[in-house]
Amino acid sequence: MISAGLKLALYSASFYNQFTQKISVQRMKKLRQPSRRQFFSQASSLAFLAASVGTAITSPVLLFAQSPVPRIREVKAYPIYINQRSDGLLDSPAFNSDDDPRRWRYGGPFEQLPSAIIAVIKTDQGVTGFGMGAGGSAAVEIIDGHLKNLLLGSNPLNVEQLWDQMYTSGVFYGRRGIFVMALSALDNALWDIAGKYAGLPVHELLGGADRDRLEIYQTNGNFSEGKAAGVRNFKLTTSGGPRMTTAARTAYVDSVLRARQELGPDVRLMTDCVSRDGTVEWAVQLVEDLRPANLYFMEELLSPDDVFGYAELVNRVGGRGSGWTRIACGEHEYTQHGFNVLIRLGAAEILQPDITWCGGTTAGRRISQLVEAAGLEIIPHRGGSSWGFPTALISPSCTMAESFPGGSEILDAMSCSVENGFVIAPDKPGFGTTLTEEMVLDYRLSLR
Repeated sequence: MISAGLKLALYSASFYNQFTQKISVQRMKKLRQPSRRQFFSQASSLAFLAASVGTAITSPVLLFAQSPVPRIREVKAYPIYINQRSDGLLDSPAFNSDDDPRRWRYGGPFEQLPSAIIAVIKTDQGVTGFGMGAGGSAAVEIIDGHLKNLLLGSNPLNVEQLWDQMYTSGVFYGRRGIFVMALSALDNALWDIAGKYAGLPVHELLGGADRDRLEIYQTNGNFSEGKAAGVRNFKLTTSGGPRMTTAARTAYVDSVLRARQELGPDVRLMTDCVSRDGTVEWAVQLVEDLRPANLYFMEELLSPDDVFGYAELVNRVGGRGSGWTRIACGEHEYTQHGFNVLIRLGAAEILQPDITWCGGTTAGRRISQLVEAAGLEIIPHRGGSSWGFPTALISPSCTMAESFPGGSEILDAMSCSVENGFVIAPDKPGFGTTLTEEMVLDYRLSLR
């Protein structure tokens, strides 16, 4: 019988060979990689440690760990002001009546991007990891009262094991929504730490890629300026659904058709309906009206809970039907378990996890593996951000990275660089952000 230590040593040898094949000699020198003897020595000591304490080693990230093993000494999280979308987040609304249309779209203080949080995790060896999530003060409460207790004193390089423990610990109350958004912040911070220990960007830890850039797609904004700057892919959004006024619906259809005319036939054009309550029949009619625009995909036509409705759309207007357009969803889905349902039901052709909401980079990699195995496309929501880009880059089916909304210093600090319409992979360790704890505290959202 092969011992656990020998199994790890054999795995280490295989991983080392694969790793060194992916990185150039210049890159290896720059990173000051350990020799094979040093590398195996570290791996063997970790195997002995794992056997001694009964800890399963679930991630190759451990192979880069230093001795002594690092431990998490501090876990904090803060709601942050991201840009103008955070304005008035904590204010009480004033509705005109029970039928005020704004009631259907009021998201409250915990709705995803406006309620962004940053987790800050510190090790006893002076390494700090930053991770973006969401859920505002409610997510911070989950971290402070629950998830932090699973991290303090643990080895931060056991990234996937810690994810499994945190997710499992909350499975009876937190399989979706705010709990997973809080988990996302912590998981991303752990991957940031792992990259900094390894001296590698996160996309290299995830397996690397044969490319260092992806075409960007611009959401809204001035398309003419974008095209002049080298952007080749564009998306228009609206707040769509059966409650749209006739005038609003007509104006949106006209704007999409006009954009196609202005951009020409060779540019990829997409739409996002940001629909909370769309119906299949409403969606099919909208798709029909926009057929002349030759859209690459249409996103969020229905409520994220209407997975059977999405499957019907794929069968009627997607690739399984007439092929008018690809059906995209998943921005508001959570963990690999939720995406597995979408895939098995045939409810989407393009899956769009947001890595700061869906469960972090660990969930993002697992979702990517499911999507690739199913022969579908993955285009992460906000894939041009520091958090979304590693998953986008390592996923062979991903051809575009969504532009990250700007408007503040802290968002710029969490965005990848863009050159001539391409998002460029960072070469700094971890996620390559320029975040500092001082910046996070400066942008901390006052909870009054």
